[in-house]
Amino acid sequence: MSTTTVAAAPLTKKTAKPPNPARVRRRRRLAQWGFIAPAVIFMALFFGYPLVRNIVMSFQDYSPSTFFTGESPFNGTDNWSKVFNDELFGKALWHTILFTIGSLVGQFCVGLGLAVFFTRRFPLNGVLRSLILLPWLVPMVVSGVVWRRILDQDTGVLNSFLGTIGVGGDTPWLTSTGMALISVILVNIWIGIPFNMVILYGGLQEVPKELYEAASLDGASAWRSFRSITLPMLRPVITVVLVLGFMSTVKILDLILALTDGGPADSTQTLGTLTYQNSFVQLDFGAGAVVGNILILISAVFAVFYLRANRNEGK
Repeated sequence: MSTTTVAAAPLTKKTAKPPNPARVRRRRRLAQWGFIAPAVIFMALFFGYPLVRNIVMSFQDYSPSTFFTGESPFNGTDNWSKVFNDELFGKALWHTILFTIGSLVGQFCVGLGLAVFFTRRFPLNGVLRSLILLPWLVPMVVSGVVWRRILDQDTGVLNSFLGTIGVGGDTPWLTSTGMALISVILVNIWIGIPFNMVILYGGLQEVPKELYEAASLDGASAWRSFRSITLPMLRPVITVVLVLGFMSTVKILDLILALTDGGPADSTQTLGTLTYQNSFVQLDFGAGAVVGNILILISAVFAVFYLRANRNEGK
């Protein structure tokens, strides 16, 4: 009996077609844009459009009647000339510089001192740090109203306390042209200390303890260790604190309105309050837009400085 064998057909594997590199890159790019598109749309609608509209408004004769007629003719640089020729603008700019520098220096120095103090372990450390955060958590308008009552010349708690201990008692904290700006700066320092303390305290936790131990073995004093180790290691954090503090301080409005409303005799008028006065009190929206654009420009300059400083630190 004979058997016949049938040769099996060879199995052929289907090789997968390699993906098109251009199509892969296109899909990846579309996916990337899909993720960032919501943020781009949000920024364009709520930041880009108001910014462009404010710039355009600074070159228009924009008045309350414009809301009804829709007519706001361009007047060139008349609004800019009006603002720069106004004596109050120079005062507001100078007050803004003093207010910003005084606030930043006070907040940073006290905040750094508290951050260094709380790096030591002692009972109730966490409780005290939590209590110091309260000024930062309270709305600024509420803080301004409370401090206005505290600093009142006749019925304020501070003058009553000073009178009790025989150190005075009739200081015009908010009604004197020489004291009002100083008082506003001190209140803003009180509000900003917690932010500086928290950020700097976090930076101090990243400083290696071995560096202090080595410095101690070399006979370095506490001040020498602070100057040679703490400050250089905190430089990136210090940059962040100062730049963010500047950008939030230079445009403060609600605190000054709650304390002095720009008075007395415009002694606490800043660029932020001047924008408010021009736009919503005098209803000169063009001049208000000019001052607002100047504030935006100042903030943008320091934002660029902040980004460049971060980039240099990362290299």
